[in-house]
Amino acid sequence: MAILVTGGAGYIGSHVNKLLAHEGYETVVFDNLIYGHREAVKWGTLIEGDLKNVSEIEAVFERYPIEAVFHFAAYAYVGESVTEPEKYYYNNIGCTLNLLKVMRKYGSDKIIFSSSCATYGEPKQMPITEDMPQNPINPYGFTKYTVERIFKDYEKAYGLKYVVLRYFNAAGADPEGEIGEAHDPETHIIPLILDAASGKRPNVKVFGTDYPTRDGSCVRDYIHVSDLATAHLLALRHLEAGKESQFLNLGNTKGTSVLELIESAKRVTGRNIPVVLADRRPGDPAILVGSSEKAKRILGWEPIYGDIDAIVKHAWAWHEQPWKK
Repeated sequence: MAILVTGGAGYIGSHVNKLLAHEGYETVVFDNLIYGHREAVKWGTLIEGDLKNVSEIEAVFERYPIEAVFHFAAYAYVGESVTEPEKYYYNNIGCTLNLLKVMRKYGSDKIIFSSSCATYGEPKQMPITEDMPQNPINPYGFTKYTVERIFKDYEKAYGLKYVVLRYFNAAGADPEGEIGEAHDPETHIIPLILDAASGKRPNVKVFGTDYPTRDGSCVRDYIHVSDLATAHLLALRHLEAGKESQFLNLGNTKGTSVLELIESAKRVTGRNIPVVLADRRPGDPAILVGSSEKAKRILGWEPIYGDIDAIVKHAWAWHEQPWKK
């Protein structure tokens, strides 16, 4: 039996693919390489294809007996989802329906889904728990929320079993330095800070210094990508054991402000990091921190890279590899 990893050439998918391979699973990565990287698929088999084409998905299921699916493939730029919602609805929802259609046809009934804390919108209290209302405020978050609802209906009608993992801020890189974070365009705060540290950009902007937080900058929950990968492996084992479908938050339960993140990067890199203080961006909540108690209880998951300096250290080691310059 094989494991299908859609979007497995991307940031989180490639780290999960590595862990699955190291745990003895045969993996098949299915990616259109629009945002993914061929060189990130160092394990398993890469099949270049697009979930928009049902025939291409069927070809994978014809060739490999797929035990379970990890579904990472999605467009994920929040701002772009506001200006181009059609692109996000067709891709994130429509392509998921194509995948589920083929899974049903071939009797594959287990899926682990890459969801997001964006499904919660702007929660009224912290930390965020899974039983809080989901009120996404942008099309990206709404597509993730919609897919979650589709899973509920498919379980009731067709027996689909799933684990939905709602990420907070994925960060860091493979501790062994084999893969890491590389987006184009890059919008994630840690790579932007490290670009400023290495001189690839002139500065890093801090949007808002008057929030009701300990230093006035936004506070976010950063979780090491390798800890995320471990949670995905545990989710697969949960389903393999015949246990119930779940919706689970994945976060560090520790909030780090933007200014604290910059100070961490200064410690790790030993570099000066030019900072430009800017106005708040519309729609940025002051604090977004999640509770992962349910994931710890249900999956037995324990993050091992909880310290922000460890996360930044691994990101910096990846960022500064000679071939990336």
